[in-house]
Amino acid sequence: MEPACFLQPHPFPGSLMGPDPYKPFSGAAPPKPSRARAEPQQPAPPQPRAAEPARIIADPVTGRFYSKGRLLGKGGFARCYEMTDVSSNKTYAVKVIPHSRVAKPHQREKIMNEIELHRDLHHKHIVKFSHHFEDSENIYIFLEHCSRKSLAHIWKARHTLLEPEVRYYLKQIVAALKYLHLKGILHRDLKLGNFFVNDHMELKVGDFGLAARQEPTNQKKKTICGTPNYLAPEVLHRQGHGPESDVWSLGCVVYTLLCGNPPFETSDLKETYRCIKQVEYALPAFLSTPAKQLITGILKRNPHDRLTLEEILDHEFFTKGYTPEKLPPSSCVMVPELSPPNPAKSLFAKFTKTLFGKSKPKSKKGPSEEKDDLSKLVAGLMKTSICRQMSYKTVEGNEAAPLAGQSTNCSPVETLAEEGSRKSVSRSIRGTVASSCEALDEGVTAAAVADSAVELLTRCLASMPPAERNPASLACHEHFAWVSKWVDYSNKYGFGYQLSDHRIGVLFNDGTHMARSADRKTVHYNLTNSKHFAFPMSAIPEQLQGQTSILQYFASYMEQHLMKGGDLPSIEEVEHPVLLLLQWVKTDQALLMLFSNGTLQVNFYNDHTKLILSKPDPSCLLTYVNKARNSYTYKLSSIAELGCSPELRDRLTYVLTLLQERADA
Repeated sequence: MEPACFLQPHPFPGSLMGPDPYKPFSGAAPPKPSRARAEPQQPAPPQPRAAEPARIIADPVTGRFYSKGRLLGKGGFARCYEMTDVSSNKTYAVKVIPHSRVAKPHQREKIMNEIELHRDLHHKHIVKFSHHFEDSENIYIFLEHCSRKSLAHIWKARHTLLEPEVRYYLKQIVAALKYLHLKGILHRDLKLGNFFVNDHMELKVGDFGLAARQEPTNQKKKTICGTPNYLAPEVLHRQGHGPESDVWSLGCVVYTLLCGNPPFETSDLKETYRCIKQVEYALPAFLSTPAKQLITGILKRNPHDRLTLEEILDHEFFTKGYTPEKLPPSSCVMVPELSPPNPAKSLFAKFTKTLFGKSKPKSKKGPSEEKDDLSKLVAGLMKTSICRQMSYKTVEGNEAAPLAGQSTNCSPVETLAEEGSRKSVSRSIRGTVASSCEALDEGVTAAAVADSAVELLTRCLASMPPAERNPASLACHEHFAWVSKWVDYSNKYGFGYQLSDHRIGVLFNDGTHMARSADRKTVHYNLTNSKHFAFPMSAIPEQLQGQTSILQYFASYMEQHLMKGGDLPSIEEVEHPVLLLLQWVKTDQALLMLFSNGTLQVNFYNDHTKLILSKPDPSCLLTYVNKARNSYTYKLSSIAELGCSPELRDRLTYVLTLLQERADA
């Protein structure tokens, strides 16, 4: 993804057999906290280095050959590779365990137990066991290949999921657990990294390396095993595992997906265990009441007080909440639009009309429901560190409608308070479009900028002769402001960006716009084309403190962590007090931004290239930033006269098609 929009997530809790600060362990007692490892101790004997499996693996019994592909994950005993049957072209996820790692009888017995237990499991939501064999070097366990990896990978990209998504996945996990428990099997290592997702977005429970058959109460296994953050109190107290221990782990999973971190996570393992034993955790204020009740109903110290799997599905969290029948693959990296598409429309027309459709305001809330006033929301969320839980490319699909004008009798601050608390949002189906209120200059709207671009690109492409390369880049030209970094957190607040002159702007979900000057001394706030306010940074009205906090957080993050998106030179801030982002649009291929000075910028995700149309009158400039982040600026008239490379023509055509669809919508 675009480095300029990538937000570094926290280390994620678990992945397919991968290196993991919360990795499973199995032993008679909890391991010592990490700080104890600095103390003098006897060096551990060196582990034998496992040889890399051959490129072609042969089953010595059947004679079938398998081609080894990419590494999917690795752990203490095994590595997991993608392998393809040469004759049938079927792909598997193959767990490869070197004989050198299971040389002791009890180690081999553990692997054989996993195989015996897993191959008897047949359920839609459990990773399918195919077959196994061994050669002179390794044991190979062939499993169903899940192309979308695991919930840990989705969590790493998204960091938090929407409640409908959690319900979607949780229903499938519960179905698998009910099957396991009815067969008398305890998983004992439920975590994000052990929930795999296939090409059809179906969840599969996998990794049965710690699974065991349920024993009578007086014969329960007392071994402490599992992943530290997800261990139940009775396991730490060595009271044994039961189905309720799996339910506890499931509660930790729900909390992690909704809140962004495991409920008992601390920097010290001993403190984590103390919090688990005392059931000491915090519920963030932004969780819905049913979600809070579900989590508290599961995370009970006494196993018999916990909700059962049946009670979880009957909980208000499910019965009064929407659960989608299917999630789009894009939800692996961005917040999905869950409204069903209209089958009567063509795919592309439906896609682009949705992107550029008109606003559909929500019904106005009553006073008692005005709970998500941005200032109050930010104050609460800052305390729960939600601003540290941002993920890249998270999109909810908000389109903010222009706010109605206010009475001229209101003072500026009263107007800000009243309008700032109003939200007008509608959902889009396959893309995201968010618009600011009208621009400062009368007539300069997103529609006007888009229409101008359509006219320019139409003329250019119509007259452009075929060519294999671009014309010579301009040696010098008047510099212009462009978006060098951006952050999309529209599922909570809005879209932030940094301009090449170091100004920072945020287009909030309610349609308001806030910008900070390059010298960090002034904040500009825009409601409508006639409502523009400028404040010294030291004298921000109380009603705007929440939005200012978000602006400052976005600014700090982009300045410290994000790469500049190209080699275009930075420029000094111009005299114009505000450059407004009028509208931003996300498709599955690109990000489009329209500005109040007529600039149009498009960032393409897959190769990080960019197009910038600037100075639309009288002579339009076209800037192309290539894959290597090198920039070239041309007069658009030169492109029209001399032609351009196929890759640049394709991008111009793509942008024009989207803009034309907007005009027809």
